[in-house]
Amino acid sequence: MTAPTLRGISSMATRQVLAELLVAYEQQTGQRAVIEAVGGVDAAKRVQAGEAFDVVVLASDAIDKLIAAGTIDAASKTDWVRSGVAVAVRAGAPLPDIGCEDAVRSAVLAARSISYSTGPSGVALARLFERWGIADEVAGRMVQAPPGVPVGSLVARGDVELGFQQLSELLNVDSITVVGPLPPAIQITTIFSSGVGTASKQPVAAKALLDFLASSAATEAKQRQGMDPA
Repeated sequence: MTAPTLRGISSMATRQVLAELLVAYEQQTGQRAVIEAVGGVDAAKRVQAGEAFDVVVLASDAIDKLIAAGTIDAASKTDWVRSGVAVAVRAGAPLPDIGCEDAVRSAVLAARSISYSTGPSGVALARLFERWGIADEVAGRMVQAPPGVPVGSLVARGDVELGFQQLSELLNVDSITVVGPLPPAIQITTIFSSGVGTASKQPVAAKALLDFLASSAATEAKQRQGMDPA
């Protein structure tokens, strides 16, 4: 008898790598899983509201909050991938120097418009601008991408000049050029974790999938999508 399909939800940052890994997992085990990718804020709200998911994949701190709320099994939490932020411009545009912290600061000050996400990387970027003392100066040029909308799509359309988002979310966007990752001194790294929903009717099968996502068998897929194992 075929096992029931696992149902999950994730943020957009891990959409591509999960799509690849879920196919591999089904081929290996016969277990099918469907994980819906939406904006991380919306995903957390849906889980918090009691929508039943077998698997939840979000930034580590978001998983912690859902554990505290009783919607994720604390014992199931698994850190499985880490993701860094990169910078993008529209295809054909001049490439700014982002080789060091001062260069990135200068590029931000020179840009007519800057976009960032609603996720944890966007929050960290805003704090970085505050630390640099330029938050007020660039506030009128900041464009926050709506939940679930890739920063890269705004860059591709020419709506914004400089885009900051996790590399995994920029790699598969047409009509943009990824300038490169933020330099190590200011790199913003998000650890993504997974957990089994407390309402899951298949907790053992769900945890087996999470173990696969965190295993060495998933490393190459993570690296292809601009991420690293946690």
